[in-house]
Amino acid sequence: MNDQIQPDGSAEHEYEHGALGDAEYAEFMELAAEEGFDLEDVEGAIEEAGHGPLPVLAVVGRPNVGKSTLVNRIIGRREAVVEDKPGVTRDRVTYEAEWAGRRFKVVDTGGWEQDVLGIDASVAAQAEYAIEAADAVVFVVDAKVGATDTDEAVVRLLRKAGKPVVLAANKVDGPSGEADAAYLWNLGLGEPHPVSALHGRGTGDMLDAVLEALPEAPAQTFGTAIGGPRRIALIGRPNVGKSSLLNKVAGEERVVVNELAGTTRDPVDELIELGGRTWKFVDTAGIRKRVHLQQGADYYASLRTAAAVEKAEVAVVLIDASESISVQDQRIVTMAVEAGRALVLAYNKWDTLDEERRYYLEREIETELGQVAWAPRVNVSARTGRHMEKLVPAIETALEGWETRVPTGRLNAFLGELVSAHPHPVRGGKQPRILFGTQAGTKPPRFVLFASGFIEAGYRRFIERRLREEFGFEGAPIHLSVRVREKRGKKK
Repeated sequence: MNDQIQPDGSAEHEYEHGALGDAEYAEFMELAAEEGFDLEDVEGAIEEAGHGPLPVLAVVGRPNVGKSTLVNRIIGRREAVVEDKPGVTRDRVTYEAEWAGRRFKVVDTGGWEQDVLGIDASVAAQAEYAIEAADAVVFVVDAKVGATDTDEAVVRLLRKAGKPVVLAANKVDGPSGEADAAYLWNLGLGEPHPVSALHGRGTGDMLDAVLEALPEAPAQTFGTAIGGPRRIALIGRPNVGKSSLLNKVAGEERVVVNELAGTTRDPVDELIELGGRTWKFVDTAGIRKRVHLQQGADYYASLRTAAAVEKAEVAVVLIDASESISVQDQRIVTMAVEAGRALVLAYNKWDTLDEERRYYLEREIETELGQVAWAPRVNVSARTGRHMEKLVPAIETALEGWETRVPTGRLNAFLGELVSAHPHPVRGGKQPRILFGTQAGTKPPRFVLFASGFIEAGYRRFIERRLREEFGFEGAPIHLSVRVREKRGKKK
């Protein structure tokens, strides 16, 4: 069954109903109506899962111009911390928002300042990374103060980034303040939108402008073109051998290797012929610890590594097999999974292991990395080249799982058998049931299940495990969302 292919062979409507074709979608909606679901809710659930990542809006500006207050106004609740002094927000914080029926992510950032040191420099770096990762930017300026030298510097930063910008002239509480806002035309960013983040004045018009600037869905950043080289990010702690591995697969010294941990600072892209195909390998900086605890060049290197993972299709996580699996290794694996990338685990320095270390390593893998037992594993030595030929098949397996699509009919037959053989435990005298479901997206596989009641986390994990047993998905994180049917007659 392959309803998503159009009669003319094009993939024009591939994302109109998630990964469902028109015929499959119509059949699915008929099933949802029979089960008593609200069709708008079902359509929204499919669209939410099918489109993958939401477009991202970064809110930037110098300290104390009201960015967090504006973020709270956009998301409709007081969640971002607000205080009447500069420098309250430090890290990038992401929230989900909706306006005029369209959903997007809002990133609140710390105040950007030029020529600062220490923690202020780290805060500025987070804001710069937020601009780089965003699809559009709201630049907040204090209309009462007017454009400062720092605001002018932010303008230069935004021009360099080349992202669509909506200019918000904040703290305009009445008609008299609109004249102050008009002066901000001088910034050269187009029309200033006079708003009062505190009272909500003018924010609706500003959000209308935001929707025009935001894409319907963000562009896919991985890969170069259809049929182009697949993009592989090599990630891991410092000194696990990422650069050595890249040199070995390339067959020459492409990147600097040194015993000193942290030699690589910037992600290095290399086109490499391997296994009869061209791949784009990205050597990244080692991730030492939590980003906000780092300083200087290491801090910037970690931000660039995170960006490289976002742009990759496959994350190859290198783990030093000669050392115990650390919390940092687990954190790096989690980062790749949360980014939705296909995953391969490569245990490097295998040639240095004796029998005792191999025994204990297997026990560590079972206990510390049991949550990613689905990821292909290769035992390699970047120094000697041992088992390098196994790397490409593992990457190809992970990509295949990442792109696997299960037709709705086959999925529902499987779910029916599963629920009959292993029903959900009875809770409070009720037994919730999975009624039907669909795979709304790939890269990674995203499923929406519709149920008669709340489905516990343990049962969701059981469903995910059985999905893997039945359909594979080796090397791919699975996103599973459950929608519960409202009681009949509850909606008026």
